[in-house]
Amino acid sequence: MIYFDNSATTKPYPEVIESFVKVSSEFFGNPSSLHGIGAQAEKLLTKARNQIAELLDIRGSEVYFTSGGTEGNNLAIKGAAFANSGKGKHIITTEIEHASVFDACDYLKNNGFDITYLPVNRNGKIQLADLVRAIRKETILVSAMHVNNETGAIQPITEIGKLLSAYPNILFHVDHVQGVGKVPLDIKKSGIDLCTISGHKFHGLKGNGVLFIKDGTNISPLFSGGSQESKKRSGTENVAGAVALAKALRITMENQKTGLEKLKAIRQMLWEGLEAFEGIEINSPVEGAPHILNFSIPGLKSEVFVHALEEDGIFVSTTSACSSKKKSPSRTVMAMFGNLERAESIIRISLSYQNELQEAKRVVKMVRNTVNNLQKVMR
Repeated sequence: MIYFDNSATTKPYPEVIESFVKVSSEFFGNPSSLHGIGAQAEKLLTKARNQIAELLDIRGSEVYFTSGGTEGNNLAIKGAAFANSGKGKHIITTEIEHASVFDACDYLKNNGFDITYLPVNRNGKIQLADLVRAIRKETILVSAMHVNNETGAIQPITEIGKLLSAYPNILFHVDHVQGVGKVPLDIKKSGIDLCTISGHKFHGLKGNGVLFIKDGTNISPLFSGGSQESKKRSGTENVAGAVALAKALRITMENQKTGLEKLKAIRQMLWEGLEAFEGIEINSPVEGAPHILNFSIPGLKSEVFVHALEEDGIFVSTTSACSSKKKSPSRTVMAMFGNLERAESIIRISLSYQNELQEAKRVVKMVRNTVNNLQKVMR
């Protein structure tokens, strides 16, 4: 089996599963309980929080545990919007955001907020001049993803943060779900107020994430309840999940130091092999994230191609996993190229540090064979 769908989810590290089972079995107390078993759980939760803070170079008080990227993005965007609506009701985002951002903004649009969607160029990047023109007196939030989940396009987050530093009433949210552990991001130096990560994208477990909330940033909670997570996210804390997430992040950060060049080499091998094949159009930018390669095969149905590769033990995807079953054109590729046929026939390959060069060689060969075979059937 060759698993090249790591942007959808990653296989958990064995150490992560072991830590989750151990904490669940031996430290099962509620961190809010006053007795000793609860105190043990609270101690582990605090330790995990501080470990994550150290890895991300932020403060422990700025780490808020969530159920993952979707909740983190919704809490950041809706929370910032409702808490700061007295200053204005204008939000700026981009045309290529993940559904959890795009739909959260759509929800706010239906509740009295005005949303500006910035266009992107053929490399999937916004233009800073467009952002400047979009800013108004009533703008309260800018939300931009760091690494696009479909194409791997990287937004100029640091430059955006520097630009927004001149606008103290505007909060800056970054969806860092696809970038963490693969594309470095200095949260502090980038002037970010809110930043989302999700554990299962870096070999953690599903249902665990973190929202960075800069100290002093005002957002409204989505949930009413027991006032956990400094009243920002009520609900009994998932201690085992938090410990597992901290371990997954630590291992991934270590792998980044030693495995990033290999990851780039694998992507380059895939790029060169696919680019040389007539009928394939590569959508990812050359200077994109090292783990994502997106291409189109106009005239072929993406889902048919994915299942054909699966028969050979190769697992890739079409759009993001949460959108793949909708069978709609890629909003991201459409925004980049304005070509419907191209947007309807995309394939995404996404890598992890556990992949190898020989896997890429086989995938290139099988992609070519599969395209040829499917084209023969269509003739």
